[in-house]
Amino acid sequence: MTFTPRSLRIASAAALSLLFSTALSAHAQTTDTTPAQPITAPTPADATTTPSTVHTIPGMPAVINPNNIYSEASAGRVTPAITNDPARIYVPNLRGNSVSVIDPQTFKVVKTIPVGRSPQHVVPSWDLRTLWVTNNSEGRSDGSLTPIDPATTLRGKDVVVDDPYNMYFTPDGRYAITVAEAHERLDFRDPHTMELKGSVSAPQCKGINHANFAADGSYAIFTCEFGGYVAKIDTVNLKLLGMLKLSRGGMPQDIMAAPNGRKFYVADMMANGVFVLDGDTFRETGFIPTGIGTHGMYPSRDASVLYVANRGSNKIHGPRRGPGSVSVIDFATDKVLKTWPIPGGGSPDMGNVSADGKLLWLSGRFDDVVYAIDTDTGAVRKIPVGAEPHGLAVWPQPGRYSIGHTGLMR
Repeated sequence: MTFTPRSLRIASAAALSLLFSTALSAHAQTTDTTPAQPITAPTPADATTTPSTVHTIPGMPAVINPNNIYSEASAGRVTPAITNDPARIYVPNLRGNSVSVIDPQTFKVVKTIPVGRSPQHVVPSWDLRTLWVTNNSEGRSDGSLTPIDPATTLRGKDVVVDDPYNMYFTPDGRYAITVAEAHERLDFRDPHTMELKGSVSAPQCKGINHANFAADGSYAIFTCEFGGYVAKIDTVNLKLLGMLKLSRGGMPQDIMAAPNGRKFYVADMMANGVFVLDGDTFRETGFIPTGIGTHGMYPSRDASVLYVANRGSNKIHGPRRGPGSVSVIDFATDKVLKTWPIPGGGSPDMGNVSADGKLLWLSGRFDDVVYAIDTDTGAVRKIPVGAEPHGLAVWPQPGRYSIGHTGLMR
């Protein structure tokens, strides 16, 4: 299969983004795929209310607190099966074809693991027993997944996979979803062997890459980096439900579900802020300005605020020591409470929160460092790593299961 190098796709995508940047209306498009076992879609709940019980898809763990889908991922709730895993930060170095392993007690790199070409993210598996490194081998056809055992920090044998830019798991644990960004396609796989079980094509979703799931697990919303759309995917019947064009900007990145699991936040690197969506009705409801190059997002351990990484540049390959920062959004009011600049400039990208919630770990994408940011004061420590660090994972994490990316725990 022919791959288009990301650098060429970026150039064409930038032009496309400008064409659509002034669009103010949402577009909906559905596929003509007929599901094998149709299900009745739930009636969307009113945006101002929260149901007393969340009726999840079959096989998905129950939602303990309908008002907070992150309740089981709060500080101190590390499941016994992984409590003895060594505390480590796993950092994929995109241009180094390696993973730097940081000891969070000493703030030093203690190990470097060679992996496949162009590692993008380190993704905890649904059952929490494997960390998968997504090596999408930019511009080539030899993509792979590298498994790492978090109990030993030892790597296993690579699994050949077509263009795995990112990776998620359906909340019922039935499928791993490898995100074939270059092909506008989602591949649904066995979560252990990675055998392909089915695919969903989203041809209008150029640069499909980041996702998050509804509280009940029935759908996911994926961002389309090159074009300014988001795509809604039926996770049970494996089909595209619709496309939504964001009203400004044009380069959506990370997406995070609010504690109620029905409201979604979409970081947009061109709009310099966060779009707010109603997931059930699939419509845009607001916009929150944050900082230059809005990129990654992570909830606090108590699910009261959302940490937003502003990468300091609107470019895919930005300069070193740019005006990077982290904004803190109050989930209750959708207001920015404070913004922490990176001292001396920087490029905060992707990461996660420590198990106790006291540190926000983010890769410094253009500066070849990792930031450890105090979530009380915003004070920053910098740890040198490999070339172009990207989607780092903090381990172990509180939570019963992972829905993927850098550790979306529930």
